[in-house]
Amino acid sequence: MQDRPQITTAIPKHRYEIGGYAATLLGEIVAGDARTYRYILAFVRQGQREPVFYVCAEPAAPPDRADGAYQLRVVSEALTEVVDRDDRWGELETFADQALKLGAQALGLQRDPIVKRL
Repeated sequence: MQDRPQITTAIPKHRYEIGGYAATLLGEIVAGDARTYRYILAFVRQGQREPVFYVCAEPAAPPDRADGAYQLRVVSEALTEVVDRDDRWGELETFADQALKLGAQALGLQRDPIVKRL
């Protein structure tokens, strides 16, 4: 995965289980790549170590801030794409709700219950 976030340190804010996946919402992120992250929700298949899907809230570039202070970017093996820009993605619970929906849709888990663990 070429655009995978290179997380050096982060604080887990919430943990979820959905289908055969565990999802961890990270904040206070220090990364070793060129990006700045507000939040990351990483989806890991049960029994695996590496995430297969990420939803990232990142500060928008200055020219794009008219659409919102943060951009929502999804990263998987198949794609990296900014899917939205909005001020709301800087709010933890709002980001979490949308990131879970995006991950469930991308991984085919829409019918599976989401269980919050932390």
